[in-house]
Amino acid sequence: MGYFSYLYYYDWTYLVLMIPCILLSLFAQMKVNSAYSKYSKISNSRNMTGAQAAEYLLRANGVTGVQIQRVSGRLNDHFDPRTNVIRLSDEVYNSSTIAAVGIACHEAGHAVQHAEGYLPNKIRSAILPVANIGSKVSWLLIVLGLVSSMFQPLLYIGIIFFSASVLFTIATLPVEFNASSRALACIRNNNLLTDQEYKGAKSTLQAAAMTYVAATATAVMQLLRLIMLADRRR
Repeated sequence: MGYFSYLYYYDWTYLVLMIPCILLSLFAQMKVNSAYSKYSKISNSRNMTGAQAAEYLLRANGVTGVQIQRVSGRLNDHFDPRTNVIRLSDEVYNSSTIAAVGIACHEAGHAVQHAEGYLPNKIRSAILPVANIGSKVSWLLIVLGLVSSMFQPLLYIGIIFFSASVLFTIATLPVEFNASSRALACIRNNNLLTDQEYKGAKSTLQAAAMTYVAATATAVMQLLRLIMLADRRR
């Protein structure tokens, strides 16, 4: 693995392609932590909890049959399309903060996407099985292909598998942005928050969206770097 570390990490492509992405990811994480820390401490004027906000958005869009459950953890809120369940973390489910309303409505937005058959969401779901396989086997093949010319064909196969993971990451972007747009539209159109509170919820969701942008940039640059390394090995 020492040879692989030298081959893979210590070259100009890492400095030019990956370092900026690492810095972007750190900045995005800092922004989301800052926004969440600020707006998770400010209660909204309607005293609406995250669970209530999610229920409101579902009703406003005519979506039924979706359960809203409380789960332990922090910032692990998500919608599970397999069980049609919105899972909200301890700090969101029963909290009446600005951040809780924004996050809960975002997850409810995913449930609405699922109910309406939102096309980008369908595309993302179709890519998921291949992406899961790619994330599990791609790096093993890539490492073998890089450390020995005898296994070089595996490098290209690994890159193909990794490309599926990158494609999934790209497909995630419009899904996440749309869920936030649905959330903010519902909040504003139904006056769930005041204008000032709305700005806080928007800042929280925009900061979260930046983490997805950073992840996509990192994945794309990683793929480009692998292609360049593979070309160099030929």
